[in-house]
Amino acid sequence: MKILVAVKRVVDYAVKVRVRPDRTGVETASVKMSMNPFCEIAVEEALRLREAGAAAEVVAATVGPSQSADTLRTALAMGADRAVHVLHDPNPARPLLPLAVAKILRALALQENPGLVILGKQAIDDDCNQTGQMLAGLLNWPQGTFASKVILNKEKATVEREVDGGIETISLDLPAVITTDLRLNQPRYATLPNIMKAKSKVIKKVTPEDLDVDIRSDMEVVEVTEPPKRKAGVILSSVDELIDRLKNEARVL
Repeated sequence: MKILVAVKRVVDYAVKVRVRPDRTGVETASVKMSMNPFCEIAVEEALRLREAGAAAEVVAATVGPSQSADTLRTALAMGADRAVHVLHDPNPARPLLPLAVAKILRALALQENPGLVILGKQAIDDDCNQTGQMLAGLLNWPQGTFASKVILNKEKATVEREVDGGIETISLDLPAVITTDLRLNQPRYATLPNIMKAKSKVIKKVTPEDLDVDIRSDMEVVEVTEPPKRKAGVILSSVDELIDRLKNEARVL
């Protein structure tokens, strides 16, 4: 069985995000970029399933500019067998929406014919948490979201997912779509030998037009601004003063 894993290039989680001077979007020039953390978990889970004998091949896929090839190389260095890069130059005013990404991944899934598609539950740049669900809907495949444990056999996938009331266990007929939560696994680090081997692995390059997918966006970003800075806190001398301020200034009592 083949597993298709979607990955995304985002601003590194440790970088303080800044808005561009012209307020058209987030500054990405000369900023450290890396694989979305939830996508790393998705790649790790696919590799573990392959190592357990439940899958024969892991294919990584991404949508983005030429620099996104670095993200695919990271997935290959972790252990993915090959990769597909759907080239798309981003336009800050017309961002690539989750539905467009889901349409692209649907086209790739129909080409690759995987038994399982694994995605991170969300990207840390837009926090949409929509692509996996939309992909399952477009493919008409069962879905298991926010997976904290995955057990795979030839015909079914058993997924444990965290819900408000505890742990929910669901059984999915394959092929299926799974999105990963933080507690699913701890991603491995790519070793130097595997980083060198990744340079010779195949990255297939295609465009949305090659896949016959329309990615035009109906949404336009007018302006991006930073949230207002919080005012400095005040140290009060007594409980009575606190109650007075809550009552007369904040008016919450």
